[in-house]
This record gives sequence, C-alpha cells and structure tokens, in this order.
Amino acid sequence: MFGFDKSSLRGAVATRQSGLSRLLLLLKALILQGCRLLHFVRKDAVFLTLFLVSCSVFARGVYQTNQDFLMEVFNDNVPKSQTVWVKGDLRQDLTDILGHHYIGLRIRYWQDDQQSVWILEEIGKTEPITFGVVIVDNKITSIKVLAFRESRGSEIRYPAFSQQFDQVRLQDQQLDRHIDGISGATLSVRAMTNVARLALYLDSFIHK
Repeated sequence: MFGFDKSSLRGAVATRQSGLSRLLLLLKALILQGCRLLHFVRKDAVFLTLFLVSCSVFARGVYQTNQDFLMEVFNDNVPKSQTVWVKGDLRQDLTDILGHHYIGLRIRYWQDDQQSVWILEEIGKTEPITFGVVIVDNKITSIKVLAFRESRGSEIRYPAFSQQFDQVRLQDQQLDRHIDGISGATLSVRAMTNVARLALYLDSFIHK
C-alpha cells in the first residue's frame, strides 16, 4: 500500500479552501461594484431624460412677438397692414406650394418702398410654427422663427441654419438653391422651406 502524508493533505485542502474563499470574495466585490455602477447608470439615465425633456420644453415658445418683429424690420415705423384675399387660382397655387389645402381666407402683409414683410404659419409635425419673412427685390433678406410649438426641430431658429435662405429666389415655385436639412428636424426644415416659397410667391403676386 502506498502511504501518504496527512499533514500535506490537510495543507492542500486548506490552500484550496483559501483560494475558493478569495474567489468568492472577488466575485462578491465585483457584484457590489456592478450594483453601484448600475445605480449611477440609472441616475445618469434619469438625469439625461429630465435634461432632454427640459430642452424640449424650453425650445417651445415665442421667441419674438409679431409686433416686435415688425418694429425691428421697419425701425419702429410700421406701415399699415394690407391684405391678400385667398381665392380662385391663388388658392390652388398656395395648395400646390404647401402640398396641402390652405385654410385661411386672407393673408396680411406689410410693405414700404423697399420691402414686403410677411408673418406666416406652417405646420411642423402637428403644431403651427410662426415665421417672419422679409423680401427685397424678389429675394429673401431675412427669415426668422417667431414662435415654435413642437417638441423637436427648434434648431431651425438658429442663424447657422436660417442664413441658407439669404438672397434666395423663386423659380417655377421652387427655391433657386438647395437647403441643407437637419437630422431630427426634417419636418421643421420642410415647414420653413415651404414658408419661404410661399412668401416669395405672395410677393410676386402683389407686384403683378
């Protein structure tokens, strides 16, 4: 029979148990760290959600009143408004430009010797966006978002985007240049583009 050293066997068992204990402690530490990390991830996710909701809320609202816009454009000397009545061929042309029926009966505008000014609304996704447009010599010299009511797409109000419309003209009811879009704001971009086309067409209409 082969003999064996009992003390060596006990030492080997103790070493294995010690190694197992260290492994269990390591697993426990990893689980604890994982729980802490998950806690912070959840807190960050809640914070990010609240931040995004807050941004969408603050993006909505009136950036400039209609009257303030007119006072700015006409240097505090706003002329009396005039009216375009929407009927007959004009109504059909507006429908063609917008891609949907124009529901209004009349459109107000302001004009002096140099420029015509239009305050127009167009639907973004579900809510109307209010724009102010200034036209000189059949070209847009300024287009601004006056009021925004959607939850997304407010980036169109920044000059970095709206300056694309400077000096744009209308050719065959289309703008004479390409307008770059904004990711996540496709419908707002379309609304501004349609309003630019609409204002240019109306300006040509009143000068016939």
